Amino acid sequence: MARPTMSQVAQLAGVGMKTVSRVVNGEGRVSRETRAKVEAAIAATGYRRNEVARSMRAMRSGQSTDDIGLLLGDLTNPFFAAVAHAVIAVARSRGYAAVLASADEDPQGERALIDGLLGRQVAGLLIVPGGRDYGYLRPELDLGTSVVFVDRPGGGLDADEVVLDNAAGARMAVSHLVAHGHRRIGAIVAPSLWATAQRLRGFRDAMRAEAGGVDAGLIRRLTTGSVDEAERAARDLLAVPDPPTAVFTTTGFMTQGLLRALGPRRDVAVVGFDDFPLADMLPVPVTVVAGDPGVLGTVAAQTLFARIDGWAGPQTRRVVRPTLVPRGSGEIRPPGFSRPAGRS
Repeated sequence: MARPTMSQVAQLAGVGMKTVSRVVNGEGRVSRETRAKVEAAIAATGYRRNEVARSMRAMRSGQSTDDIGLLLGDLTNPFFAAVAHAVIAVARSRGYAAVLASADEDPQGERALIDGLLGRQVAGLLIVPGGRDYGYLRPELDLGTSVVFVDRPGGGLDADEVVLDNAAGARMAVSHLVAHGHRRIGAIVAPSLWATAQRLRGFRDAMRAEAGGVDAGLIRRLTTGSVDEAERAARDLLAVPDPPTAVFTTTGFMTQGLLRALGPRRDVAVVGFDDFPLADMLPVPVTVVAGDPGVLGTVAAQTLFARIDGWAGPQTRRVVRPTLVPRGSGEIRPPGFSRPAGRS
């Protein structure tokens, strides 16, 4: 069955092709009565606008399309999926579509993907950066393309940023464990992207301030950040002669690897950064520091559309503060812990 054409819409509405084009593409003036006729004909025929052709016209004219580009990190990470969901919702409310791409934390492939999004004449870019230098995007900013970095800063380019307060979240985790009697607190740390580095910094700062110092022998820094690697690192950490009584993990994948290594054990406290599916349904529900990815994506998208709408203020960094969600694993007391008199 052939797709309905613009010619069929024009014939049914009793108007010319140019009038239908104006209604479909929102270009030019059309009377309310004529617009109603065309829209009724579109509904009756089931006509759909040819987005490829529309994008080609925009490219030839140098205009941007009603698309924004969203470049994410690892799409298997539920955090980034939630960011994408929020961005898509904001874009849809504005009549835009979000074109998604993922470099899977590969800086070399990232630039090619960004070039591909720009080749589609997107009105703006939301980037979860995996590289270090985005100075090559300066000409795009000068041409009017808006750019917002999400979750991490983008080096080499003055552009808006929306990030979590990662260091504060790690300090919350350590403070919570210290309040429950722990001093030997280990850490399993994902590869050192900006957010992870900030979490490790917050962990170290809080350990110095509240737990008597940092024991480097209780920190495991990973190279790939997979659940399997985290499990191996956790087993190694728990097997040291004087093991930690509590462990802080810097991502949801790190937490899952630690839980695999712990198995049925219930004598080690756990606080993880980033929530993950079913964390609250485990035999011992997992205490987490949760940065709301929906808020992060919404604020980032709103910032981008403010730029698209013409806001010309100075570049901003919007910081979303995480919260600590106590569920049980972070409240496990160390062996032999005695509660101070008068406290529950």
